[in-house]
Amino acid sequence: MSDAASRPLEGIRVIDLTRLLPGPLATRHLAEWGAEVIKIEGPAGQGQDDGTREMGRTAADVAADRPGLTFRMLNDGKTLRRIDLREAAGRDELLMLARGADVLIEGFRPGVMQRLGLGWDVLHAANPRLVMCAISGYGQSGPWSQRAGHDINYIAMAGVLEQIATPDGEIAVPNFQIGDLLGGTQAALAGMLAALVAAQRTGQGRFVDISMTHQVMRHHVLAAATLAATGQTTAPGRDLLCGGAPCYGAYRTADGRHLAVGALELKFWQALCRAVDKPAWMDRHWSLGEAPASAAAMALRGELAALIASQPLAHWLALFDGADCCVTAVLRLDEAQTHPLFRA
Repeated sequence: MSDAASRPLEGIRVIDLTRLLPGPLATRHLAEWGAEVIKIEGPAGQGQDDGTREMGRTAADVAADRPGLTFRMLNDGKTLRRIDLREAAGRDELLMLARGADVLIEGFRPGVMQRLGLGWDVLHAANPRLVMCAISGYGQSGPWSQRAGHDINYIAMAGVLEQIATPDGEIAVPNFQIGDLLGGTQAALAGMLAALVAAQRTGQGRFVDISMTHQVMRHHVLAAATLAATGQTTAPGRDLLCGGAPCYGAYRTADGRHLAVGALELKFWQALCRAVDKPAWMDRHWSLGEAPASAAAMALRGELAALIASQPLAHWLALFDGADCCVTAVLRLDEAQTHPLFRA
């Protein structure tokens, strides 16, 4: 996809009214795929800027009269334009742009676009082929539509944050924005692309309502299946994929690093057992009846933890290299960025 003429969204024009993370990252991906993205902010210095302009802004950025790196990364490849939507002339300018666009995406509080006179009915009348996407925390309608929130609130309300906990129930807040990126960015991309296909086929655009909280809930599949099957949620650290089975989890090494063990299938677990010279463990697997969170499973998990804790990370990486048993290091971000996997 390095050749611009071959990029799949070449010729698609996108009007981006979003701020912060979910919408700007979605439109950056659209730009990477060939779309022309016009990012709209209000007049400078009037409180209508994207907040990421100031996020992490350094003295060097100030001296160079440029926004912070986060803003620059999220908006790379876009055309930046200032329009004051509070003024009639600005609204007319945006409406003119919308007439020639394929997609318009916004992330205001529900109702703002309507109050500006730029709601779906107006935009659709001006350009029937236009796809409009609105990203919000809790959806455009419903009892929570006007509530403020951020990523931590969305994953908390969707039942995900409670699942990211230690066995004693201590919540671990992830430094990866699940609600913003899965519930917002990825869901908006999927909705916009599906609506674009429909518009090209039928000539009619669609309104795509992305509630980040509802989208996270939609993807809460495995824990929801457990709830449906048993009538109860699993305690932290006790389900198959969160610590209840020895074959799947994170283990501390002697030097304070961690191994990620993903030997979920029997063949991978048995390969792991051979690599660590523990043949007696080979048939002790969830698929052979050793139930997750059972006393036997937790005891075996403790034995494996003690074994891994006896040697540093480098020892285990050398031992498991080529063993094909789904064991990797738990990398820091700086290590991941320089790893051959991502440099290739």
